[in-house]
Amino acid sequence: MAEQKGIDRLLSMLLDEDVSDIHFKAGSPPLLRKGGFIVPAPGLGPLQNEHVQQLVNEIMTPAQLAAFNEGSEIDLAHSLPGRARFRINVFRQRGTPAIVMRRIPYEIPAIDDLGLPPIVKQIALEPRGLVLVTGATGSGKSTTLAAMIDYINENSRSHIVSIEDPIEFLHRDRSSSVCQREVGIDTESWATALRSVFRQDPDVILIGEMRDAVSAAVALTGAETGHLVLSTLHTSDAPESINRIIDMFPPHQQKQVRTQLGGLLRAVISQRLLPEKSGKGLVLAAEVMVHTALIQNCIIDPAKTHMIRDVIESSGTQYGMQSFDMALLRLLAEGRIDEATALAASSNPTALQLRLKGVESPSDWRM
Repeated sequence: MAEQKGIDRLLSMLLDEDVSDIHFKAGSPPLLRKGGFIVPAPGLGPLQNEHVQQLVNEIMTPAQLAAFNEGSEIDLAHSLPGRARFRINVFRQRGTPAIVMRRIPYEIPAIDDLGLPPIVKQIALEPRGLVLVTGATGSGKSTTLAAMIDYINENSRSHIVSIEDPIEFLHRDRSSSVCQREVGIDTESWATALRSVFRQDPDVILIGEMRDAVSAAVALTGAETGHLVLSTLHTSDAPESINRIIDMFPPHQQKQVRTQLGGLLRAVISQRLLPEKSGKGLVLAAEVMVHTALIQNCIIDPAKTHMIRDVIESSGTQYGMQSFDMALLRLLAEGRIDEATALAASSNPTALQLRLKGVESPSDWRM
């Protein structure tokens, strides 16, 4: 049996159920993110530069190491057999290497287990269109997408093609066939993968991140030609997501893109992870916007895009939508978060505070 790598021995020591991220840098002990906060690993002293460099050498391929030594920052994935996978970024700080590892569970969580509203299952089985999962770094976007892909995989006979950098969750074929392509390993670049994806007979296309006009154009084309396209954006809510996509394009194309987006955007799921009242973990608050005639009108008319939040709140019960404040009220009623956390995370703290004084239960809330 091959001897375990130093990185794997170290990860086995550091990993427990509360750890979401692990940081390595010279001059500090390994740092752990637990319950949303950074804490030093107990019982371990500061790492030397040579220690961190050894870890870098163990997790990188020769090609990745060569690119890193030439000044590139490297994204990659690593598996700790039987325990977890990690999404890794290797970079330099103060002239020395540093590593940040984000934990990815081996088991793909179910949509219900994430605390997402029931409408997300319906969204996952849309036959065509564009679905966006948005939020800040570390808000669980990849986990939600993985749960949605797993639901499609279980409940639909489709061909799913993902383009990721790096591959995070691993999907096995169930009712569907899943092909996962990692940029830099299975395909030369994002541009190459995006150009060729339509020749791979996909029903569902997962674009790991919508990062520029090229990826946005491919997403819109895919949705327009009868595919279901899922992707992520680093935006806080539905109106910001719509404006971000439109701003990727030059001014002379933006009116056309608005019209396309109005017809093709099936849903936007925006996420925030909040500390639980118990102090033992994080809980998901999600805003969910789905396509309706009124939402389409708000997307097409730039003067009305800011009204999307009001539309979500006024017609949410009918269509399964919910705003962040609706999600926060439910979490408060369930005792999952405290009032200070809810107000800090609210899109409109003053309005939420007024509602808290007069609302008995979130299900009774109407705009």
